[in-house]
Amino acid sequence: MKLRRRDFLTGLTGTGVTLALPACANAPERSLIPPPKPAQSADAIVSRAGLGGDIAYALVDIANGDLLEARGANTGLPPASVAKAITALYALEKLGPDYRFSTRLMATGPVQDGVLRGDLVLAGGGDPTLDTDALAGLAARLVQGGLRRVEGRFLVWGGALPAIDQIANDQAVQAGYNPSVGGLNLNFNRVHFEWSRQSDDYRVTMDARSDRFRPEVRLARMQVANRASPLYTFQMARGVEQWSVARGALGNSGSRWLPVRQPDLYAGEAFQGLAAAQGLSLPAPQRAPAAPQGQTLAEHRSDSLADLLRATLRYSTNLSAEAIGLTATVASGSMPRDLAQSGAAMTAWGRARYGMSALSMVDHSGLGAASRVSMSDLANMFRRAGREGVLKPLLREHPFRDSNGRLLPAQPFEVRAKTGTLYFVSALGGYIRSPGGREMAFAICSSDLRQRARVVGAGEDTPAGTVEWARTARNMQQDLLYRWARAYS
Repeated sequence: MKLRRRDFLTGLTGTGVTLALPACANAPERSLIPPPKPAQSADAIVSRAGLGGDIAYALVDIANGDLLEARGANTGLPPASVAKAITALYALEKLGPDYRFSTRLMATGPVQDGVLRGDLVLAGGGDPTLDTDALAGLAARLVQGGLRRVEGRFLVWGGALPAIDQIANDQAVQAGYNPSVGGLNLNFNRVHFEWSRQSDDYRVTMDARSDRFRPEVRLARMQVANRASPLYTFQMARGVEQWSVARGALGNSGSRWLPVRQPDLYAGEAFQGLAAAQGLSLPAPQRAPAAPQGQTLAEHRSDSLADLLRATLRYSTNLSAEAIGLTATVASGSMPRDLAQSGAAMTAWGRARYGMSALSMVDHSGLGAASRVSMSDLANMFRRAGREGVLKPLLREHPFRDSNGRLLPAQPFEVRAKTGTLYFVSALGGYIRSPGGREMAFAICSSDLRQRARVVGAGEDTPAGTVEWARTARNMQQDLLYRWARAYS
């Protein structure tokens, strides 16, 4: 197994959106100031959008709780990734802002003269942000501590959280934002697939790359198939994650991240290669049958929960939201069997803590389209959390764009919010401060579940009509925010 310097860094994936580099280094980041729009009623804004399905919103004054504007505000709709704001509050209360995840290397026997007379265990603590660079650091500290040989097995343990095969069962099989979840996660539980044409064939690699390293893995394999569709297929075959891809879709070269279904063994294989590069030979990883007991030889700790949540809300990373939400449920005193049970625990908490009577969550990321919340409940949750001062600092300033998608100049009012997007679902919730300084909380959702049912399960990365619909929904949201900033200044 060879470790090579990484040639380039690909984008992070959140809810199915890849963060790409600009097409032109000199492209303008801000457009000219658009002419002010004439005053518009909310009904006119919604009517002009012509989205169909359900459109709901609620606008609440933070100071006194008055409902300023509403439409369908008591209808339960999918929150999409705005659900991550609920998860953030749940985790902050159950774990505290200073909580840190821990990943440990443990010895089940004594270390004598550089020899571990027992098993070496890579024990996960649920860290959703563990990456290959962090594993390399653990391997380096192990060797620097004097370990030269392991007499026993190399074990991996992911039992700190339940093993969940995938977040949602209605996504395209290749969706990197829909990986497995467990107690030992690596690289957001995604494997990097890269291809390049060589004569009439392709050279393909599957690895656990990071900024510095790219250890190859064996548990995920790719076959280039002579077919037009489907784009990708996946099956488990004797413990191997076997992928195939349609040859005609590849072009000359490229890469993408694919979801991993055995994250504990994936992390173990990557660590095995990284340790070998340090001169420490380990056997193939096996799953530990129980929580390890013994001496901690090295430990990696994550950033604080507050920092993790800020990144989770900014980049909308599903794996982070699920691991954090599951950990909060475990901290409450029970080990959930799956995401639905943990989502139900968060639902009960949200109803009791924030009076969200219409809340019904099936996960913590919002990727599951069966979750429901009313815009009234969501806006009032933002209001109460805003008065408590715990959520707004974690939210990014919401960007405004023109009809071509270019960033507009700074607005005379502030919006901090969380976006949410599924196929034919678009949501936005957070805070708006008018030019006159009035503080308000809001929630907006557009949902056309009939159109969604038409495209879900097709196995496409971007089904027809979804991009245009989402753009229209975002423009409608922006027009509503402009209206509220002017009408309630």
